[in-house]
Amino acid sequence: MFVSENLNINEKGNLTINGADTTVLAQKYGTPLYVMDEDMIRNNCRTYIKSIEKYYDGRGMVCFASKAFSCKEIYRIMQQENIGIDVVSAGEIYTAYKAGFDMSKAVFHGNNKSAEEVNMALDTGVGRIVADNIYEIEMLDRIAGERKISIPVLLRIKPGVDAHTHSFISTGQIDSKFGFALETGEAFEAVKKVLSCNNLEFRGLHCHIGSSILDTRGFVAAAEIMMTLISKIKDELNYEVKELNLGGGFGIRYVQSDDPLPYDEYMNAVAEVVNKYCAENNINRPFIIIEPGRSIVGSAGITLYTVGGRKTIPDIRTYISVDGGMCDNPRYILYQAEYDAIVANKASEPKSERVTIAGRCCETGDMIGENMPLQHCEPGDIIAVCATGAYNYSMSSNYNRLCKPAVVFVNSGSDRLAVRRQTLDDIISNDI
Repeated sequence: MFVSENLNINEKGNLTINGADTTVLAQKYGTPLYVMDEDMIRNNCRTYIKSIEKYYDGRGMVCFASKAFSCKEIYRIMQQENIGIDVVSAGEIYTAYKAGFDMSKAVFHGNNKSAEEVNMALDTGVGRIVADNIYEIEMLDRIAGERKISIPVLLRIKPGVDAHTHSFISTGQIDSKFGFALETGEAFEAVKKVLSCNNLEFRGLHCHIGSSILDTRGFVAAAEIMMTLISKIKDELNYEVKELNLGGGFGIRYVQSDDPLPYDEYMNAVAEVVNKYCAENNINRPFIIIEPGRSIVGSAGITLYTVGGRKTIPDIRTYISVDGGMCDNPRYILYQAEYDAIVANKASEPKSERVTIAGRCCETGDMIGENMPLQHCEPGDIIAVCATGAYNYSMSSNYNRLCKPAVVFVNSGSDRLAVRRQTLDDIISNDI
């Protein structure tokens, strides 16, 4: 019935998330409101850790791709669950550090790191830095020399795999701003360059083929390509790669037609490739790192809105306006992302109409979705949009000078505020 197993209907006919009545949450905290299921997040973390133990004898690390959802509370949870993190900016580094996260378990990514960000990463104790281009290799070597230290470095490799996702979120093919290409020999030359640097420790390789991937073929192909490169490095450079970061990109169910595999099946398919290749080619299995983000938090989140205007254009469509939109969920306007929605205070009723849920921003394309099945709703009703835990809060903006929503965590029916709602004073706080 629901796209996520943490949703249900209580005796009042209202939608619940992990036992909490969504209409009560909307009344208590206001809307728009992000609601995150802490129990589901923790369970997803534990599933990935078990897969590392099962398929790699525990010789690996799960890193939460924090670009999916970054705030102090999520880093505290990752710390408690013994999960590492993937960070891509000074802001993410600073937030994790201030939350008390053990930064030795942080991996610093990005295609255009500044010297200031690199120094912040080193000051806060970030454990690994992934170099994306030759300029970064040279910059890292220079900074390490100035600080008289050695920096552990991985190289981001483009495996040339088409992940069959939206072109904006496919990152493994040759035509990408990320990483070193294999086809041109660039990747192998980058390995040689790092090995020649006096102040860098070549730790290993990283790849990431895209996002929202719903089958194993792309991951298997990427693993085969990366293991072949590892073998080439050993044979031709006499260097055994210590770590292999296989990235993330595991998909979730946004609508009923999505059919993601259990995460364990992704892990099993890739582990078979890695373990078999190592055994057949006399290679020590590298320390395996994976970077799930969306699959840890995506299904754990919903967004609550209050219905405002209802506008029916005969023989065209019905618009249902809500008090949020692209400012708190830009994924429709960016990717034409699909979502499931429910009228939270009428959750037990059938979805009797198809509507376009329109946002309040002054943009024609500001929508949550078009032609969406929904219960009949009127002004004042509460709409829940499902599976918004990833890339919604993270990508939110103050467009039209709208305030960013609050974030609430739910744990076995109890709720607590994790991020307060912005105020109008917050909006103008940096204005001179």
